Formats: sequence, structure tokens, C-alpha cells
Amino acid sequence: MVLNPRWLCARLGRLAGVLTLLAFVPDLSAAESFLTLERAWQIAEQANPALNAAQASLGAVEGQLTDARSPLWNNPHLNAEGLRRTVPQPGAGDGIQREWRAQFSQALEIAGQQGYRRTAAEQDLAALQEVVEETRRQVRAEVERGFVRVLSLQARAAMEAEVVALIRDNVSVARKRFEAGEDTKLDHNLAEVELGRADNQLEAVREQLLRARADLAATLQLPADTLPQVQGDLVSDAADLPYSLEQLLSTASTRPRLRALDHREQAARSRLGLERAAVFPDVTVGLFAGREGPVQGRERIVGLSVSLPLPLFRRNAAGIGRAGTELTQAQLERQAAIRDTSASVIVLWQNLANVRQRVTKVEQFVLRRLRENQRLSATAYRAGEISLTQLLLATRQVLDTRREVLDALTELALTRVELEQAAGWLRSK
Repeated sequence: MVLNPRWLCARLGRLAGVLTLLAFVPDLSAAESFLTLERAWQIAEQANPALNAAQASLGAVEGQLTDARSPLWNNPHLNAEGLRRTVPQPGAGDGIQREWRAQFSQALEIAGQQGYRRTAAEQDLAALQEVVEETRRQVRAEVERGFVRVLSLQARAAMEAEVVALIRDNVSVARKRFEAGEDTKLDHNLAEVELGRADNQLEAVREQLLRARADLAATLQLPADTLPQVQGDLVSDAADLPYSLEQLLSTASTRPRLRALDHREQAARSRLGLERAAVFPDVTVGLFAGREGPVQGRERIVGLSVSLPLPLFRRNAAGIGRAGTELTQAQLERQAAIRDTSASVIVLWQNLANVRQRVTKVEQFVLRRLRENQRLSATAYRAGEISLTQLLLATRQVLDTRREVLDALTELALTRVELEQAAGWLRSK
């Protein structure tokens, strides 16, 4: 068998083109991998802009604390003077005398200013560290809310697809019965309309799912062309919660936000003490040495100087007033936060219990009977015992109830996330 060289070159060219295209096709297994909640938390903690900005602000406060911990707040001063003095000498012209003087001085704070400044800087750093932790928990809660929405819409899309398949089967049966003259044109049209509505509902849910996945990708700072699919469960039973209301209230009193407000109040109190202590002037102590006089009678001078400004007119009233206002505002903010946190935890706990009862009631008592009715109706319709309208009614009731259950499960999961965030409860899963 003789191969045509042109044919061989053409086939090799096509093969090379196919291989080139395959090289640019993305890895489908990686693109379709499902994202777990734990992995989403890890990605968000590494890439979230708000959390990174809060962590970046630590550098300024740490530098402030480093300065406050120095042995002396004010830097020493070094002064040096050099003089060239021309002295007239009768009959001998002008004489030149060179003199110099050097002084080392240091301002010393009194009335405990150094201690107040250090305490304020330490409290500022502690408050900012708590703010970073609070921001991290807020990011986790935001990620979990987005995760729950995507998970709920994925379940909703799967449910709508199942309903479309079920209605399509019913339409097929209705079409056969219409062609056999067993159903009227009205029944056939009702089946087709119901299928169209189900298809439209499925497309609407898919659009919502696409937006939810895009929002989650933005929260996780994923590439613009990456839309994550999530993996998890919407748990309907809240009886196994690892905490009680009393535990949540106890945890809420020590959540990072309240600890940060407490540190800010302590820092404001220290700054008020610093401003009050600033009324007492700094004492400047200096040590100087120099050489003065003519060469024949050169004098060496060594001395100690003390400088103390007299606080007669300006008593730092403006600084004390600002610091007092800052302390009052910090106290009011902390008191309001304590009250609001406890109230939020109690209200969300009650909402969680109400939603759970609603889910249990619909799942156990309503949905079970409706599913049985749907099964019986499908069997009766195929046997010709009921009309298509009755079958569609039973199917619609089951569909609406399943949607209500899914919505309640989603609300239950979101309420739990909000409750744990309000109480400052941190869970690993």
C-alpha cells in the first residue's frame, strides 16, 4: 500500500491542530470540583480585602507601641558652639581667640506620663487585634451565607429539574391519551402549559444560581471566570446544636467586638490620664562643657543646667477635654454594644426555634402526605380513574410544599449563621 505524501501531510496537520486546541482546553475536572465550606473559609482568610486591610493596620499600632516603650519619650538634644573672637591688642594688632561650647540636654517627663502613654499604646494594639479577629469572623459569616445561598439554589435547581422530568412524563402520557381520544384538548393544553411553566421556573432558578455563584466568587476573590460549585448539606434538625442560649449569652459577653471596645475604653482612660499629667511641665536637664578666654588664661567650664517651664497660662484644657470626650464616647459605645448583642442573640435564638418548628411540621406532617397523594394520583391517572387536572393539582401541591421546605431550610441555616456571628461563637465546621 502506497501512501500519498500530500494526504499524509494533511492528516498530520489536522492532528497537530487538534493537539494544539486540546492544550488550551481548561482542566474540566478542576473546573467542576466542588468547594467545601472549610476550603471556602481558608480561601477567604487569605484573599479577603477587608481582612487583609485590618491585618495591615497592625503595623502602625505596633510601631506606636515600640515608640511608647522606649526608655524616654523625648529624644536628647546635643548643642555645639564654636566661636572665633577677635580681641584688639594695643601695639600688637588684633588677637584671635577660639572658644567652643557643647551641651547635652534631656527632657524628662513627670507625673507618670510615660506609663500612661505605654498603657494607651498597649490597649490600642490589643483593641486592633480584637478588631482583626472580629473582621475574620465577619468574613467567615459572609462566606457561609453566600455558601448557603449557592447550596440552596443548587438543591432548588436539582428539584426543579426533577419536577420538569416528572411533568414531561405526565405530558407524554397525556399526549398519548389525547391521541387515543381518552382526554380532551383542554387537558392536553393544560399539560403543555404546566410543562412550559416548569421549564421557565427551572431557567429562573438557574439564573439565580449563576448570580449567587458569582457573588460567592467575588467574596472569595476568585478569578472572574471562576464560578464555584459548593458541596454540603442544609441541616434541618437544630436539636443537636452544640450550645444553649445561656452559653451563647456567656460567649457573647466576650466576643471580639466587645473586647475591642473594652480595650478602647481603657486606652481612652489612659490618654485622659496622660493629658492631665501633661499639665505638669517636662524638666529639661542639661550638661555642658566648654573652653573660653585667651590662650594664656584659657578657662574650662563644666556645668549642669535645669529648665522648667511655668504652667501659668496654658493648662492643657483642650487636650483634657478631647480625651474626656473620647472616654465618654467609648463608654457609651461599649454599653450600647453589650445591650444590642444580648438582645440580638435572644431574638435570633427565638427565630431559630420558630423556623425549626416550621420545618419539622411541614416535613413530617404535610410533605409526607402530599408525596403519598402524588404517588396515588399518578397511579390513578394512568389507570384513568382521575383527570389530568387532579393529577396536576397534586403535583403542584407537592412542588410548592417542597419549595417551602427548601426555603425554610435555607432560612434556618442563615439564621444559625447570624446567631453564631452575633454571639461570637466560632465553630470549626
